[in-house]
Amino acid sequence: MRKLLLFLTLVITHAQAQEKLNLMPWPTAVNQLESRFRIDDSFKLNINGAVGKNSIDYASRFISRLSGRTGIFFTDFLPVENPLDSGLQISIAEEKSLEVGVDESYELKISGASINLLAKTQVGAMRGLETLLQLLSADEKGYYFIGAEVNDAPRFVWRGLLLDVCRHWMPMDVVLRNLDAMAAVKMNVLHLHLTEDQGFRVESKVYPKLHQLGSDGNYFTQEDIKLIVSYAAARGIRVIPEFDIPGHTSSWFVGYPELASASGPYTITRKAGVQDPTIDPTKESTYKFLKGFLTEMAGLFPDTYMHIGGDENNGKQWDANPQISKFKEENGFVSNHELQAYFNMRIAKILTSLNKRMVGWDEILDKDLPKSIVIQSWRGKQALVDAAEAGYDVLLSNGYYIDLSQPASYHYLNDPIPENTELSSEARKHVLGGEATMWSEKVSPETVDSRIWPRTAAIAERLWSPANINDINSMHQRMGVISAQLEEHGVTHLKNYEMMMRRLVGQENVPVLKILIDVLEPVEGYARGRYKKYTMQSPLTRVPDIARPDAIVAREFNLLVDKYLKNKNANLKNDIKEQLLIWIDNSKKIKKLAEVKPEIREILPLSDDLSKISIIAMQALSPNKFHDASWHKSASSMLAEAAKPKAECELKVIEGISKLVSATK
Repeated sequence: MRKLLLFLTLVITHAQAQEKLNLMPWPTAVNQLESRFRIDDSFKLNINGAVGKNSIDYASRFISRLSGRTGIFFTDFLPVENPLDSGLQISIAEEKSLEVGVDESYELKISGASINLLAKTQVGAMRGLETLLQLLSADEKGYYFIGAEVNDAPRFVWRGLLLDVCRHWMPMDVVLRNLDAMAAVKMNVLHLHLTEDQGFRVESKVYPKLHQLGSDGNYFTQEDIKLIVSYAAARGIRVIPEFDIPGHTSSWFVGYPELASASGPYTITRKAGVQDPTIDPTKESTYKFLKGFLTEMAGLFPDTYMHIGGDENNGKQWDANPQISKFKEENGFVSNHELQAYFNMRIAKILTSLNKRMVGWDEILDKDLPKSIVIQSWRGKQALVDAAEAGYDVLLSNGYYIDLSQPASYHYLNDPIPENTELSSEARKHVLGGEATMWSEKVSPETVDSRIWPRTAAIAERLWSPANINDINSMHQRMGVISAQLEEHGVTHLKNYEMMMRRLVGQENVPVLKILIDVLEPVEGYARGRYKKYTMQSPLTRVPDIARPDAIVAREFNLLVDKYLKNKNANLKNDIKEQLLIWIDNSKKIKKLAEVKPEIREILPLSDDLSKISIIAMQALSPNKFHDASWHKSASSMLAEAAKPKAECELKVIEGISKLVSATK
């Protein structure tokens, strides 16, 4: 069968010049030239201007990655002093600290004779080097950089990834490899979610029982944090810590139960969801404790911004505590929201005294909070609109929840400032950007990358590129190329796919299982929790953990069907039939395999459904004698049954097969 990937190129609607380039994020302006800059082992680079250690190290890694991609033995990976000896000239205008709004723009010109990269700052030079690597190509003569003139700058100053290291512990290697991948797609903020009901993940020397008793021994030492911060900075990425208060705090109370709004003892929570334990906001000792802790953390995290969470406080402990009820009455608070606003004001003053700006989820929004705080919208976009119109800086995460297994196209079209925005021109200035959020209730260190990548590259483009760069087919085509390139950073979104299948069924049986999993996706949203009761100790090694949010083979099949129905090409029809026959035949093999591999028996209904609807599709492609009213009724019923989730997964070829059936009417 012809590779279905070939047909992707038939549906891309970008201009021809853009089709030839696999750039992601797409630059502000790019002009492709006829020239090619050829590469051999004599290739060198020079950096001049405001040269710093980070830019030298980044340039050296650039050469190392170029060597890895081409197999060329370069004579030296370090920049050379003499510009005349170099093919790549990097010019950096000024030295700037890494902060919100640091200039990330660059100009890149590739001719047949030279490559010139001009940037205002070291960070801009880093972004330009990533674009240059994406312009690497090859022909019969060898490797070269595609000739181009690029003028580029980000649309939004805050382009982040939240990594929850609490629900399921994410060790150092997960953090570092994802920082490298983030830099490759020009993201600039790592939001580390460090405290939760399920674990306290950072060492505190001031209050050591926080990590000693609240982490199961899994936490970052202060030296680890310093390494993460410096590693990120060397890649132009800021690190924002989140210490979620006053709710989501069970792990705090294991060592310090006096902080809680109800008497202990407390244990680390093993289940997901909103929990009752909440910090008592009425005691002065609470603020003394938090000031000591936040002061310690402020010295560990140099960035101006610090996240205090503030979400999902159900208020049950507050309502049940007579002293808290009395405090509310004495202070004229008629709701728990007003009490939490009081708590947030106290925390904001502490952070301000530490020269920090407070960030919180949209629940903290209150008219009395200072305009210096930042509101992160997660429950809906209206919170972003309301906060921005009120004069607060805002971040969008609603629509970027990558843990929900939604398709890349959904995230890609989710714009912080959409074309039909309600925001006034003044309020738009307060939209800093957005963050993809990787919550870890249902991921482990071996599956987390498959939920982050490659879909987060689409979010990175939405936050960097002009708003009119929004063609989904082009996005998918380029994202597929970038996805493979990301592997050089050690991310495991591709590598672990078949590894996890091997663990389930053995190497020799992977091809059989893969044929089915290639067209499955895990159920979207929080639906998995409706099928099984998960805890933080439940296995994350089953088929719904292996299946990926964007089933590539299924999407390619659906595109193939669209192309066939448009022109009824006989070759395309044969390709569709060939794929259908594979699915029909594979059902018998899955059934036989399940006899000796109990762990895959739960997916037998999915395999049976795939076989049945493939038979329907074969009939739809056959002479019209099949296509009477009875056949259509039976086909519709079978497709409806196949569309139902099973084993926490969904078949994603329903769309294409339904179109084949509809075309017979």
